[in-house]
Amino acid sequence: MTPAVLDLDEIDAGLGDLVGGKAANLGELRAAGLPVPPGFCIGTAAFDETCRGLADDLLDQLPDSAPEIRARLAAAELPPHLAATITAAYAALGPNTPVAVRSSATAEDLPHASFAGQQDTVLNVIGETALLDAVRRCWSSLWTDRAVAYRAANGIDHRAVRMAVLVQRMVDATAAGVLFTANPVTGHRGETVIDAAAGLGESVVSGAITPDHVVVESGRITVRRRGERPTSVRPRPGGGTETVAEPAAGLSITDDQARSLAALGARAAAHFGAPQDVEWAIDGDGTAWLTQSRPITTLFPLPAEPGDGLHAYLSINVAQGVPRPITPMGAATLALMFTTLMRHLGIPVEGTWPSLWRQADGWLFVDITGLTRNPVGRLAAPQVFAMAEARTGRVFEALLDDPRLTKGSGLPWPLLRRFATVLAHTRAPVELVRALRDPKRAREQVFGLVRQIREELAAEQPASARDRLVAAQRALTDVAVPRIARIPPRMLPILVLSRLLPRIAAATDEEVQVVLRGIPHNVTTEMDLELWDIAQLARRDPDTARLFATSTAAELAERCRDRTLPACIQSGLDAFLERNGHRAVAEIDVGVPRWAEDPTHVVGLVANYLRADGHAADEQYRRGVAEAERMADRIVARLRRRNPLRARIARFAIDRVRQLAGLRELPKYGMVLAIAAARRHLQAVGRELVATGRLARVEDVFFLDYTELAEVVTGADHRDLVARRREVHERELRRRHVPRVLLSDGTEPEAALDVPAAEGTLVGTSASAGTASGVARVVHDPVGARLSPGEILVAPSTDPGWTPLFLTAGGLVMEMGGPNSHGATVARECGIPAVVGVPDATNRIADGRRITVNGSAGTVELT
Repeated sequence: MTPAVLDLDEIDAGLGDLVGGKAANLGELRAAGLPVPPGFCIGTAAFDETCRGLADDLLDQLPDSAPEIRARLAAAELPPHLAATITAAYAALGPNTPVAVRSSATAEDLPHASFAGQQDTVLNVIGETALLDAVRRCWSSLWTDRAVAYRAANGIDHRAVRMAVLVQRMVDATAAGVLFTANPVTGHRGETVIDAAAGLGESVVSGAITPDHVVVESGRITVRRRGERPTSVRPRPGGGTETVAEPAAGLSITDDQARSLAALGARAAAHFGAPQDVEWAIDGDGTAWLTQSRPITTLFPLPAEPGDGLHAYLSINVAQGVPRPITPMGAATLALMFTTLMRHLGIPVEGTWPSLWRQADGWLFVDITGLTRNPVGRLAAPQVFAMAEARTGRVFEALLDDPRLTKGSGLPWPLLRRFATVLAHTRAPVELVRALRDPKRAREQVFGLVRQIREELAAEQPASARDRLVAAQRALTDVAVPRIARIPPRMLPILVLSRLLPRIAAATDEEVQVVLRGIPHNVTTEMDLELWDIAQLARRDPDTARLFATSTAAELAERCRDRTLPACIQSGLDAFLERNGHRAVAEIDVGVPRWAEDPTHVVGLVANYLRADGHAADEQYRRGVAEAERMADRIVARLRRRNPLRARIARFAIDRVRQLAGLRELPKYGMVLAIAAARRHLQAVGRELVATGRLARVEDVFFLDYTELAEVVTGADHRDLVARRREVHERELRRRHVPRVLLSDGTEPEAALDVPAAEGTLVGTSASAGTASGVARVVHDPVGARLSPGEILVAPSTDPGWTPLFLTAGGLVMEMGGPNSHGATVARECGIPAVVGVPDATNRIADGRRITVNGSAGTVELT
């Protein structure tokens, strides 16, 4: 039988379900020899016995029923034997000993959700009656509005949570507060950040005062700042606490005490193997006590670094516009394609994982430390990065001032030789000249390569799991990559001319952005317009329009799969999915379902377009083409008056950019074709492994890599590994912020950058000219998103799965991206103003707020 009360010395991590996260953590620290006040824990069994069934009828009515649930639990009568056990444990601490009574829920101090401050703590409790009242108060605090909302936001089942209560001898503190064993703002793992105040720590935790702030790094005090502490919280003689005036004085802790606290925090972090958020108190004798320790859940995970010294990492997720973690098989697939591509470009690579790639819980990075150390990299990298993701260029420039990333001497000859090898191997200069001379032929060649990929991928249908696994890898390494490797040399004119166009044409950036509207031969834009045409077919038939207006996206998707939609719509969607069904949001991850598997997003977009009365996206696109042609004529005419030869050169450059720029989408398009084919083969492997009992679900194959999956095919059991990785992936899916650049010590350099902005104005980078005012629609996931005509899409970043939303958007604001990023390119082609690289835009712009996007100036005004 589970004991109702356990001494703190009897508790360890294995009892978390019985005593909750807080008590389990403190029991471990006490057993490890750290100073934790003695006490006992009233376990979840006592909660179950007293509160079972008291509020079951109200759980389905949450959050509205939370006040009634709290009232019932606060009035709960403890069974006599339980009350006696609790009071006996209390007496063992000493007669009328002041104690702190703390909530310790089973869903608390978790790796992904700390629940900090969500449940109650009652300080300086004296006497048996007051103790039992405090226990009931802790139980009822499981249903505070904030705790209910926090569980809902973190996907934690209300019915599964239970409450234990920790009772500890009260520390009569002269100073108390919190410390973080890693800097929670910058992420620096080598800094201990301490917030302190005189008296009890309640004033620090509650935010009632501005605490003293001390930062300790390697035993040195690097920051020492006195807070604003007009009051402090002190224990009252008869129980409870009171707020009293705090006379002005120096810091509430000495430097030696700060260093001692940092050392205790380091011991706690070492014990748990992760940075910790620690509450502490120092008593009148100068002894420091730890009263709570939990993981710092907001820190971004760090890649495992095989090298020494400080390293700088660039986010592959940010560069690819994928603000979500990539599955293990997705990472293995991208790595396999990249290493194969390097070999086809003439660069020798060993193995199937690039030597400079790093990953951390599904987030991919590339080590760019070498670029910070060589003169060419320091000069060129900021410009290159800014082309793809505006703010990344500025972050990289800031890195160059870090004395730990010292500049090397001389030219990086190995890198230059490798670049020359690639040019020679791919015959890029020859292909550049050919593409400029005959852009139509270049387009036909590139589209022909993509067509070959599609046809060969469709031809292979092996039967066994072993053969399917081989086919999945062959789709990438033998079918797609060799052909994709032949596309970049033909795209070189785009990259060169697009970059030089303002200078060649003596035009402003805004004028060039207009010239780049309505670019033809872009598979993504054509995909979006094809979907728009399907919606217009539905609009012309009242019954079909009514069906889309009255059905959910899930219902429409089911009818699409059953082929029971109206014939003209069904055939249109069939053709669309035949061409584009391999695509998806976050499509570079093989672990993400394709539109052909689940057309819910696609039919939802059609329904969204049908609500766009009076808005004509196809006409808007044609207007963009006309505006681009008029602007090109204006630029050339202006030049002709001064320099006819330069006017001819500008006309040639503009023509070639417009004829070839649409090809920029094709390498990724071909890559995603192969990824979708690999996914089909891997799913077939999964079905066989589920049938033989070696995996629980078909999708489990995506939480292994190719080597591990081959081991399962031959009999290995990796189900525990799959479960651990799936848990990490689901945790990381809730993460909203992804650093553009990350240092190996955990620092996020962008956190130290100033964000220049006038009052009410956010600053980013101009991506598509023009101005638009409208209601902001903040979207984190485009699946199911509704965007009315003229609304401003505010997103973390975008990939092709987002772009159908651009057809109804009045403007675009992105946290990530540069003027040549995917979202910026499509925004220009759709003719909507866009500002990219706006830091923290999805948090700083409230959904439904009216804003003005000035794509020419690169600003967003909050009106």
